[in-house]
Amino acid sequence: MEKKNTKKSIGDIFTGTQVIALGFLAVIAVGTVLLMLPCMTRSGEWTSFVDALFMSTTSVCVTGLSLVNIYEYWNIFGQIVILLLIQIGGIGVVAMTILLLMIFKKKVTLKERMLIQESYSANSMSGLVKLTRKILIGIGVVELTGAVLYAIQFIPEFGFLRGVWISLFMSVSAFCNAGMEVIGGDSLAAYVSNPLVNGVTMGLIVVGGIGFFVWWDVIHVVRRWRKTGIKNCFWKLKLHSKIVLTMTAGLIAAGTLLVFLLEYNNPDTIGLLSLPEKILASLFQSVTTRTAGFATVSQPALNETTALISSVLMFIGGSPAGTAGGVKTMTIAMIMACTMSIVRGDKETVVYRRTIPKETVKKSLAVFTISFTALIIMIILFSIVQPAPLVDQLYEVVSALATVGLSRNLTGTLNLFGKLIIILCMYIGRIGPISLVIALRMRGKRTDRLNYAEEDVIVG
Repeated sequence: MEKKNTKKSIGDIFTGTQVIALGFLAVIAVGTVLLMLPCMTRSGEWTSFVDALFMSTTSVCVTGLSLVNIYEYWNIFGQIVILLLIQIGGIGVVAMTILLLMIFKKKVTLKERMLIQESYSANSMSGLVKLTRKILIGIGVVELTGAVLYAIQFIPEFGFLRGVWISLFMSVSAFCNAGMEVIGGDSLAAYVSNPLVNGVTMGLIVVGGIGFFVWWDVIHVVRRWRKTGIKNCFWKLKLHSKIVLTMTAGLIAAGTLLVFLLEYNNPDTIGLLSLPEKILASLFQSVTTRTAGFATVSQPALNETTALISSVLMFIGGSPAGTAGGVKTMTIAMIMACTMSIVRGDKETVVYRRTIPKETVKKSLAVFTISFTALIIMIILFSIVQPAPLVDQLYEVVSALATVGLSRNLTGTLNLFGKLIIILCMYIGRIGPISLVIALRMRGKRTDRLNYAEEDVIVG
């Protein structure tokens, strides 16, 4: 009689969302242990558990909030660990697992394909392994290109070895939207008028934030532009890419204009810069709020209206299946499209002459509602334990929950409970509030799928 195999794998015990959530926790735990070691710091002292946990979480969740100056506190070993954590967090635990399987020439099973699908929110499992391979190669090419471009500035400025290290660290951090640097200064404030550093950083932020699916769609269409004509390239893109590119361009343009107008005469931000420098600094501020976390102007010096607008942009964040956080541009686009359809009296939600499935609109509403609820709860909890002006508290919590990394100089003053709340915000923000709810839900499908009688209610 054949003996049945009763051994269960992780995939048999946990759902895909739970595996992803636990995967991030495992990487954070390993990073915490490593960063606690005295061999990681310049002083040779042990780092407290909470501080190491904070640094590991902000790295894996590609947030960028830091309790200390990374260059001054961590030695080269600590910086390497931080960079590895950023890279793992940026490309995702699942993609890193697939990379290891490829390196050791192991077969990617059906369960692992399902994890890839859930990780990238893909509609189909068709070609996912091939897509992951292309994504990993693309990430390597983009980050290497960014490092080479950064080297033009940093090698002459800091010497060969340190210049190469800064260039590599900056490239990975910018692409992964982590917002951390090892230059040792006040983020990128010293380069506020440097077109090379600004341009490369913004380029990496946008490329990392628009999502991997948009990459290949754009490349595919551009390769055929000779047949279709350059003017028709946009209309040949898939609907997802059209919406992402439109929302990204619109939000960056709107943010740039508002920052420029609101900060034009502020001597502590862009007021003393020339007109071209003001435009560049305003553009960078708009781009970096897309969950990147670098800063070329003082964040505490921003007036409260600008800080509020920056908070809104941070909350929206980047696009799906990319390295950015936030509720995502697609979520906001679906809510806006649904609202416009109601205003026009349309029965369906239509974007670019395509009808959006009702389930997609419902999911967008759920993501926004759960994320906004999480934001309100975390702001209330944070305000109870961490005394500070409300605008600074809002900025800090939104930055953590949207995995941005911008701060109005509040991070370095956090008490124990403030640190723990921000750590929780960063983790929730990385895996997504709705994913956390699903991960915490008991496994198994509901069987009580009943159809109830319909009854209308009054709205508005």
